[in-house]
Amino acid sequence: MATTGVNRNMNKRVYVVGVGMTKFEKPGRRENFDYPDMAKEAGTKALEDAGLSYDAIEQACVGYVYGDSTCGQRALYQLGMTGIPIYNVNNNCATGSTALVMAKQLIEGGMAECVLALGFEKMQRGSLKSTYDDRTNPMDQHMEVMIETHGFEAGPPAAQMFGNAGREHMEQFGTKPEHFAKIAWKNHKHSTNNPYSQFQDYYTLEQIQASPKVHDPLTKLQCCPTSDGSAAAILCSEEFVRAHNLESQAVEVVAMEMATDLPSAFKDKSCIKMVGYDMTKKAADRVFQKAGITRDDVQVVELHDCFSCNELITYEALGLCGQGKAGDMVEKGDNTYGGKYVVNPSGGLISKGHPLGATGLAQCSELCWQLRGMANKRQVNNVKYALQHNIGLGGAAVVGLYKLGFPQQATSRLQAVPASSVTAESFKCNAIFNGIQKILEQDGANMVKKMNGIFCFQVKGDSGEGIWVVDCKNGNGSVKFGGPAKGDVTIIMTDQNLVDLLQGKLNPQTAFFHGKLKIKGNTGLAMKLKDLKMPEGGLPASAPAPSGGSGPKPGADFKVATVFDMIEDELKKDGANIVKKMKGVFCFRVKNKSGKEGIWIVDAKNGNGSVSFGGPAKGDVTILMSDEDMLGLMSGKLNPQNAFFQGKLKIQGNMGLAMKLKELQPKGQSKL
Repeated sequence: MATTGVNRNMNKRVYVVGVGMTKFEKPGRRENFDYPDMAKEAGTKALEDAGLSYDAIEQACVGYVYGDSTCGQRALYQLGMTGIPIYNVNNNCATGSTALVMAKQLIEGGMAECVLALGFEKMQRGSLKSTYDDRTNPMDQHMEVMIETHGFEAGPPAAQMFGNAGREHMEQFGTKPEHFAKIAWKNHKHSTNNPYSQFQDYYTLEQIQASPKVHDPLTKLQCCPTSDGSAAAILCSEEFVRAHNLESQAVEVVAMEMATDLPSAFKDKSCIKMVGYDMTKKAADRVFQKAGITRDDVQVVELHDCFSCNELITYEALGLCGQGKAGDMVEKGDNTYGGKYVVNPSGGLISKGHPLGATGLAQCSELCWQLRGMANKRQVNNVKYALQHNIGLGGAAVVGLYKLGFPQQATSRLQAVPASSVTAESFKCNAIFNGIQKILEQDGANMVKKMNGIFCFQVKGDSGEGIWVVDCKNGNGSVKFGGPAKGDVTIIMTDQNLVDLLQGKLNPQTAFFHGKLKIKGNTGLAMKLKDLKMPEGGLPASAPAPSGGSGPKPGADFKVATVFDMIEDELKKDGANIVKKMKGVFCFRVKNKSGKEGIWIVDAKNGNGSVSFGGPAKGDVTILMSDEDMLGLMSGKLNPQNAFFQGKLKIQGNMGLAMKLKELQPKGQSKL
C-alpha cells in the first residue's frame, strides 16, 4: 500500500521562525475584531517575531471553517499584495494544523523557501450547528455510530459524541467522572498564566463538577467555548534560516503527520474510535518512528481537548500511557507541572478557547515559545521536544513534533516578544501607583491597619501587561512593579479604566457589570478599593508627575541615549526639512547589558518631528539592536550592512525606510 505520510523528503529540514496570535475572545466581545483585523494582528506579530517583512513570504496557506471562499486573500491583502499564491484550507477543527502541514510540504517539496501558515475564525455564539441542510452531512456516518451505540439525546451533538466516548472508556476501564473533571481543573488552572486565553479564571474541582451538566459526564466547564481569534506561523527552509541569520530562534519541525478516519471508525461501533482514536494513533506512531525518539523524550504537549473526555482518551492514542491507564496518569499528576508531561500549559481548548481555524496554529505558537524559553509563567523546565495534536471530526488528525533547530545559538537571540521589556513608565496608571507609594510612606501603618490585604493589579496597556502588587498587609506597606502576580485579590483592567477607577471617575460596580473590571480572589477585600483612590486633588504634592520632574531623564541608563538627545536637538533646529526627507516613523528597541529594553520613537513623518522614549513600540520600521551596537551604528563606527549580516541588526517593517538610517546619524557624531 502506498504511503500517505507527509515526510517523504527527510533530508530537507523545515523550521518555524516566527509565531504570533491574538487573544482568543468570546464571539462579539471585542469591538472591531472582524477576521481581517484578527488576521492582520496575528500575521504582523509572526512577521515581527521573525524579523521579516511580508515580501519575504513566497506562498501562504490560510485556514478557516466559517466564511466565504476567498477570505484568506482578504485577510492577507492588508499585510501586502505581492501576488503570491494563497491557498484557502478547511478541515474542520484541524484546519490550522492542516495549513501547517501544507506549508511544510511546500518547503519540503522545494516549491518555496518561506511560507506563511495563518488561521482565523469568526464564530457565532453557542454550540456548533450544521450550516447546510440540503446535502449530505460529512459526519452522517459518525452520527450513525453514536446513535446505534448510545442513542441521541437533547443537547449539542459534539458534546454527545465525545461524552459518549468518555462513557465508553468508563465502562471498559473503570475511569471515573472525577478524572475528566480533574483534566478540566488542570487546564483552567494553567490558563490563569496565559494572557492569550479566553478564560483566565481559576475554578476549584468542586466548581467544575457542579457546573451545569451538558452531557454526562461532561459539565459546562469541561467543554471548550466558541471563540474568535487568529494565529500564524512562518515556516522556512534551512537555507533561508541561515541566509537571514535566524538560527537563534528557529524551531525545527522534526516530523508532522496527518491521518484520516480508518474503517474501524465506523465498523467497530466504538465512540472512542469514531471520535478519532485510531487516526490519532496512526499519525503519532509515524511521527515517533520517523523522528527516531520515544514518548519519554517529550516534555510538553499541546493536544486537542475540545472536551475533557477527549484529552483523557488522547493520552492513550498518542502513547503517553498504556491503553486503559489514562485515569492512573491523571491521578499521578503526570499531565501537569511536576509530572512526566505538562499537557496543555496554554490552558488548552477548554480554557484558552477554540476558534476552529486558529487552534492548530495557536498550539504551534505555544510550543515554539516553550522551546525558546519564552513562555513566562507557563514555562516548562528543560524542554527539548514538544508534541502537538489537533483533530477535526469528519475526519483529520495532525500530530507534530518540534525541537530547537540550533540550540547552541538560542541563548544569544534578541527576543521579539515584549513581555519582559514592559516598563512601569509606559503605563498611565504608574503615576497613581507612585502616589499610593507616597501615601504609604507617609501613613503606611494606618493604611495597613485599615486594609489588611495584598492587592495585585494586572494592567493591560498598549505595550503589554504590567503587574503592580500593593501590599497593605505587612509592615508599613509597599508598592512593587513586575510581579509575581500574587495577592489576596487580583484586579484585572485596562490601563485607562484603572486610572479612571482609582481616580473615582469610574464606578467599580458599573465597571464590573460592563466587563471592564475582573476580580479574582477575596472579593470582600476588593470592596475596599475605594480606600486606595487618590485624593480629590489628584496626586499628592510629593508624588512624581506622570512626566517630567527633576529625576534622571528616561533612558539615561543606555549609552545610546546621548545619540537620541542629539537627534532631538537637530529636529528642533531643522525638523521640517528632516521630515520632508525621511517621511517615516522609526522605532528603536535597544537592550543594554543588564537585559533591560528601552524603546525610542523617532517621528520623522509628522510636523517638525519628535523623539520620545518608552513606547509603545509602533513605527513604519523597527530597529532591534544591543545598546553598544546601536551606539556604534548611530555614531558611524559600525557599518549597517555588516551589522545586518552579522546578526547585530534586525529590521522589521519598511526596509526602504531602514536604508535611510544614515540620514538620522547626528552631525556631532564624532563627539560620541
